[in-house]
Amino acid sequence: MDIIVLNKLPVAGILEEKQFNIVEELLQELRKRILPDEIVEKINQDIQSINDYTGLDKDLRKKIKRVTGSIIELLEKELKLVPKNFYRNRWLALGLAVFGIPFGLAMGASLGNMAFIGIGLPIGMAVGIAIGTDLDKKAKAKGNQLNIEIIN
Repeated sequence: MDIIVLNKLPVAGILEEKQFNIVEELLQELRKRILPDEIVEKINQDIQSINDYTGLDKDLRKKIKRVTGSIIELLEKELKLVPKNFYRNRWLALGLAVFGIPFGLAMGASLGNMAFIGIGLPIGMAVGIAIGTDLDKKAKAKGNQLNIEIIN
């Protein structure tokens, strides 16, 4: 089973065109790989929902972003395929929340001045980026990294 073609809809803005190009690059990258029929069928349903769209350009951009996220989530969950810097971007936010804020709170409480809570944020961000970059390297070594970077 093959992945269907994304029809270029007439769009008014640069942002919509950029989103179309991102999805098309993702689909081209996926066409180079052998994917299970169930996954291809789900991707085709998502692409068909974009092809059938008849609403406003602003809503189209949101729909394309939603579909792109859905495809990437499906690939990551089912096949462990991820785009470049996927884990780095995910762990950047997790590092802030999981490491940065608690470290900042501990620092502020131990020094008796909660103004030091902000010191934990860059530390958490650095830890998150380090963990994510390591996971991206492992994904590339296993051949589970797509040759595309998704920028929203």
